[in-house]
Amino acid sequence: MHEQRGEPERLQKVLARAGLASRREAEDWIRAGRLTVNGRPASLGVRVGPDDEVRLDGRVVHQRAPQSGGRVYIYHRSPGESLDGSAQAPQEVLPLFARLPRRGGRRFIVISPMPRIDGGLELVCGDGELAARLQRSVRNLSSELSVRVRPELTAQQIEGVLGGVLDSGEKLTVLGCEPAGGEGSNRWYCVTARGASGKDVRQLFERQGAIVSRVLRTRLGTLALERSLGRGHFRELEREQVRTLLAEASAEAADDSAPESSSTQATGRCRENAASTRSRQSQPPGGRRPRGSPRTPIRGGRTRD
Repeated sequence: MHEQRGEPERLQKVLARAGLASRREAEDWIRAGRLTVNGRPASLGVRVGPDDEVRLDGRVVHQRAPQSGGRVYIYHRSPGESLDGSAQAPQEVLPLFARLPRRGGRRFIVISPMPRIDGGLELVCGDGELAARLQRSVRNLSSELSVRVRPELTAQQIEGVLGGVLDSGEKLTVLGCEPAGGEGSNRWYCVTARGASGKDVRQLFERQGAIVSRVLRTRLGTLALERSLGRGHFRELEREQVRTLLAEASAEAADDSAPESSSTQATGRCRENAASTRSRQSQPPGGRRPRGSPRTPIRGGRTRD
């Protein structure tokens, strides 16, 4: 994924790969005079090799070999949980960043994080350069989110969600919005959208007058929450999974250049499906479920706390 070791690289890139800062933050540090290279103040555009001495505020920065980085973790986050420990939590509960292996990096970055009040699938990376690539890539990936709202949406409101219009006037590509059960006034919906953040999806429903109480991301591209990954648990992704995720994003971006008629037809089919299932929303699903749980199981649900 990276250049061969031995090639001089921009200082910003070296710091990002070490997980110390984003490239933009590194540029601010250079302007502020916080960085030196071989005892001299660093300047924007300077390149450094593995044998150069880089210091940040007087402390030596240990450069990470290009082939040693690239660790990415998938995490099942509980709604309201703080990953870095900045929010109050029981003392016996360590935040995720304190539990991740040190070999993964010294500064972890959450890729397209969900709002703190929500939860579900999160991606965390300790390699700043790779994190930047993943952040750009997820904008082209489709994701699935389970949304709990009240009251039950009308067919017109579902049409509004499928329209994908945000407060800013920007428009999301919403591929589907399907009823997924619920009890009482609380109803679950499964939303599939491309490049959408949890904040965006919450906004789509609130624009229709619905009260959103929970948003859980269950899938991001090829990655889905597994039932074996309980809340509060993480695992490292295999390198092949990371490569597949990046490749899928490139493929999705290429699909955007396909004729618009194909996208229009797909959106039309999603709307037809939503309209046809509208009449079944009020029907209680077979069997008894825990209160407030969606009819369609959410992958990676509460299997283990």
